[in-house]
Parts: sequence; structure tokens; C-alpha cells
Amino acid sequence: MIILKKIIVIMNIDYVSPVSKRKLVKNTDYYADSDGNKYPIIDNVLRICKVDNYTNNFGLQWNLFDITQLDQLNSSTGFSAIRFFRQTGWDKDLLEGKNILEVGSGAGRFSRVVLSHTKANLYSVDYSEAVVSNYRNNYAIAPDRFNLCQASIYEMPFLDNTFDKVFCFGVLQHTPSFEASIRTLVKKAKPGAEIVVDFYPIKAWWTKIHSKYIFRPITKKLSHSTLLSLIKKNIDWMIFSFDILNSIGLGVLTRFIPITDVRGFPQNLTSKERKEWAILDTFDAFSPEYDQPQKIHDVVEMFKNSGAKVTFAGFVDIADGLKAAVVRGIKQA
Repeated sequence: MIILKKIIVIMNIDYVSPVSKRKLVKNTDYYADSDGNKYPIIDNVLRICKVDNYTNNFGLQWNLFDITQLDQLNSSTGFSAIRFFRQTGWDKDLLEGKNILEVGSGAGRFSRVVLSHTKANLYSVDYSEAVVSNYRNNYAIAPDRFNLCQASIYEMPFLDNTFDKVFCFGVLQHTPSFEASIRTLVKKAKPGAEIVVDFYPIKAWWTKIHSKYIFRPITKKLSHSTLLSLIKKNIDWMIFSFDILNSIGLGVLTRFIPITDVRGFPQNLTSKERKEWAILDTFDAFSPEYDQPQKIHDVVEMFKNSGAKVTFAGFVDIADGLKAAVVRGIKQA
């Protein structure tokens, strides 16, 4: 009897300088190309950009709430994994040996899913100091398959036409140009590779008649510590009011309470975990420099204009009735 074994060869991807496009070689505490461009390694992570930038709020929140949304470390029973595989539609067994690009990793909730549930090679990028938390949370899971750096979505240290899969969750609405960000994601994918994104959707004219968009012109100008303190001091009555309005059939009024929609949380969180998620997500809603929700058909056009054929565009039920706006596409040759 002849037994054929499936052999998977993972081709490692080189870091390149966004300036010269030349290969970066690792030294003791920095990477450098042959032209002399140097990029430091700080806290074990390659830094392609300035540490301080418009994403400082995300660096703060993900280093404070670094394990809040991590599967295995809360009562959500795999919520992040469920969301990842439903939004991507990917078969974990078919990801073995694939090179996957994750853009906007935060503290690494989805990095952990890829590293724990697949045998893919993950290249993860975030523009904020959240990379420190991601490294701490996930490096030990698969050090031979996890590559992490701090970089802008517009200046990632990879050549175009490189990755087998690309995903970007919870990020695009917070970038300076939604369409330019889509173009960048498509560029990094190989011809025939799949790109998957989610985003805040514009459902109708009332989308922006919401406390988030009413108060954001003020809250995003507050110091992050001040805003976080205000949220913590008020979170109890806001959660209570949100729950009461929903229980008496007046859920439509919850949009005027300056709190995230707590109905989207996993249903089996403890009260302490639910409160922590509420603080985290409310800070996430009111602190970013950019918040640009999109119409699904506009994102579809952005994919097409960037050279990707759209294979899915719509809402995906990710858990407990919570839906996410998702677009998937295949890069054309």
C-alpha cells in the first residue's frame, strides 16, 4: 500500500522598505535595507511608522483592554472565531500553508483565531501601539507562523501581489481614505486571492442621527484619559437605561444614549465582562479621529475600481442576531 502524505510548504514573505521596496534584513534592534533605510524593533515588534500617530486612542484602548475580547480568556465561548469564519467564509483546513495578511489587528483577537484554528502563516499589521498587546497575547501560540509589525495601511512593508488571503476587520472606517485603503488591500493580494472586509454600514438616512455622530465632534477632541474617565463614571446608568428602553419596547431611543449597542455582545458574558466590553466599545466609538460609515454598494464599487471581482456583499449573521456589513472579492489578474 502506498500512502501519500500531503506536504505543505509555507513560503515566507520578506519585509521590504516602503521607501525603496528593497528587502529588509534584521539586525539586533532594527531592520535595514541596502540603501541604508532603517526601521527600529521596539518591544519585539518592527516599527515602520512613527509610534505616535492618529491611532493613539486605539493604542491606549487595546493596551488597557488587551484580553477583553480574546477567545479562551472570557465567557464568550468562541465569539471571535465564530465571527471570523462567518465573515470570511473560509474553510480552516484549506488555509494550511497559506500566507494571510491581517490589516488592523488591535490586541489580536483575530490574530489568535488564525494562529489557533489554522496552520496558516499570518502577517499582521496595526498602525497603533496595540501591536505590543498583540505580541504579548499571541506570539507564543505559533512563533514560527506569526509576523507582526506596526505600519500604516498605506505603507506596509510588503511587495504588491504577495498574499493568498487578505482580511481587514473593524478598521476601514477609521482610516483617512476608505477607498484608498481598499486599493491598498487589493494591491497586496495575489491575482486570484481573496480580500474580505467589514465596516460600519450606512443603512438609511437615520444612521447618523445617533449619539455617536452627535457627540463625536466634541469627544474626539477630549484627551483620551478624560474621555475614558467620563465613560467609566457613567457606564452603569447608561447600560441600565439601554436595557430598560429595550425591555419596554422603546429600543429606538437607545441611539440617543452615548453608549455602544450592547445588544451586539455575546449573550453569555458575565456582568463584569459585559461592563468591560461596554466601556471598551464606547471608547472605540467616541474617540477615533476618523469614523466614516459606508453604503454597501459604494464599497462594492471601490472593490471593482481596485481590480477585484466581488463575490459577496451584504450582511452576515455573526452571532445572536448580530449582523456585520461584509464585502468579499477576488483580485483579478
